[in-house]
Amino acid sequence: GEGFAVVLETRLRHDASLIEADANKQRALPGAEWRKKDHSESTRRSVQDYQATLDDAAFGAASAVPPKFVSPSDPAAQWTGAHKGPAFFAYATNYLIDTDNAVIVDVEASRAIRQAEVGAAKTMIERTQKRFFLRPDHLAADTAYGSAENLHWLVEEKRIAPHIPVIDKSARGDGSFSREHFAYDADHDIYICPADKTLRTTGTRVNDGDTFLYRAAKADCDTCPLKPRCCPKSPARKIPRSIYETSRDVARSLTDTAAFKKSRHDRKRVEMLFAHLKRILKLGRLRLRGPTGAKDEFLLAATAQNLRKLAAHIKPTQLPATS
Repeated sequence: GEGFAVVLETRLRHDASLIEADANKQRALPGAEWRKKDHSESTRRSVQDYQATLDDAAFGAASAVPPKFVSPSDPAAQWTGAHKGPAFFAYATNYLIDTDNAVIVDVEASRAIRQAEVGAAKTMIERTQKRFFLRPDHLAADTAYGSAENLHWLVEEKRIAPHIPVIDKSARGDGSFSREHFAYDADHDIYICPADKTLRTTGTRVNDGDTFLYRAAKADCDTCPLKPRCCPKSPARKIPRSIYETSRDVARSLTDTAAFKKSRHDRKRVEMLFAHLKRILKLGRLRLRGPTGAKDEFLLAATAQNLRKLAAHIKPTQLPATS
């Protein structure tokens, strides 16, 4: 088992699809109202399941923001309008897939929000390594999984190459210099601006402790001919840098590689599995409620998909010739 884990070279992909929950808005409550109610005496299994997952990264711990609506019959289901149509209650089924063979390695249910899906991805990666001694060299996913914290977890803790587009909101809409115009000098921990001046940080973290601010000297900016293109509305330029920026740089460095482009191409196999899930297995709406019910249905559906793929590779037995 240990030798297998060391020599294995696998590309895995994580993705999620929304499945409608067995709940409706007519009986729903505003999210704030639901949280104020006392549910300690509730005997409904789906409510008990919800309470049991409040510390789960794929459910309660995923976000502290109360949902717009909560279904009393299935409070873990997420009210979502992600399909750009009428909103509905849903769970997300998350797949961890071996893209070389389009085999589902693991499946996990979660709330239908990005933070919960990221939590489900971490759960599946750790569970797959523990159960099957399977650790991927590459993990492909879409931009929703390109947060700084998630990239840091993959690069620094799991040593997995992230084939994931980086979430980057540093571009400016007014035409002024964005962060990409400033060169970072890791040896001296400074930024160099287009006018060859330095921006330094005091080491104080901002934005909940996730960001350092690098500031230019006001005297440099006052006399700089590039100031109208750099900081036209402020006395001096500031550049934010995430404490996870090194891991983000690793992800950026992979975007032009052949392996990254192959991972992008392999996404079609993942989308096909979700299409089969809804069109062939007809899993458009869940029949069971609560996180446990969703997990059971998603696991059975993923098992059926893998069995269909296995059956396609089994050659029919040769029947004996009849006289």
